[in-house]
Amino acid sequence: MAQPDELKPLRPIAALIFGSRWLQLPLYLGLIVAQCVYVYKFLKELIHLVVDASTFSEQQIMLIVLGLIDVVMIANLLVMVIVGGFETFVSRLNLDGHPDQPEWLSHVNASVLKIKLAMAIVGISSIHLLRTFIEAGNLGSPQAAFTETGIMWQTIIHTIFILSAIGIALVDRLSTMPTGVKPGH
Repeated sequence: MAQPDELKPLRPIAALIFGSRWLQLPLYLGLIVAQCVYVYKFLKELIHLVVDASTFSEQQIMLIVLGLIDVVMIANLLVMVIVGGFETFVSRLNLDGHPDQPEWLSHVNASVLKIKLAMAIVGISSIHLLRTFIEAGNLGSPQAAFTETGIMWQTIIHTIFILSAIGIALVDRLSTMPTGVKPGH
């Protein structure tokens, strides 16, 4: 009889299928490269803000800062996908006890990752919508970056993101609820 700690050899097809999860490694490495691009973009915008701060209006500074926040939120989303996705779908990172282990990583699974990603997308969309509303004062002028129709569609899409995040969280809650328990009890 096999000991519980012994690894049971896999049949060749099962080993191939199970091993195929490592094909995702280049995808996660590519996301790390994308994160480096965002770090570069952030530093470039930060230097632009600091060097030219005296020539900017308060609104321009606010828009640049919102752009920096947007980059940070996208970088956070990338970290969640890279670390959480690798841990969930490829291999354990074995970070237990490490002082820098993110708190959320200890209970990450595909369901938790979906909810965190949905909420991050809503946050990123919120920043974009806020930037749009700040720039909406220029509507009708030649320097307007958006049209009324564009703002309307951006608001509709943002609302759909919010409803999708609520739907994902609700479905997750209902699917993890013990059988026979009614919602709200």
